[in-house]
Amino acid sequence: MNAPTLSAAQRAAWRIAAACWPALLLLTVLWEWLLAPLRPGGSWLVLKALPLLLPLRGVLRGDVKTMQWALLLVLPYIAEGSVRLVDAPAVGVMSVIEIALGAAFFAAAVVYLRPFKKAARARKGR
Repeated sequence: MNAPTLSAAQRAAWRIAAACWPALLLLTVLWEWLLAPLRPGGSWLVLKALPLLLPLRGVLRGDVKTMQWALLLVLPYIAEGSVRLVDAPAVGVMSVIEIALGAAFFAAAVVYLRPFKKAARARKGR
């Protein structure tokens, strides 16, 4: 992690974010490969999991810049879950899980990053 002194809330938020990211990655792969692919036997949509691999290491380490970038990257997955929930109710459970994992990551990452943002503003204001 970037800072040696993290509050308990920050540590908990980082743990939640670090758990949600690989879970979202796994759900995305399983959804399009095994659980409910668009075509029997899997579909090429499994490749939508590749962008989730890029920041995986930084998210697991708690890197501030990577977490900020991942905040933007998770939004299309939340949107996809919302669209699929409405469009294909048969995969509703997976859609709800995708939305929940994405939203939990987003909220946890914001809580984790807030003190870093405040510290950066304080340094800039001097």
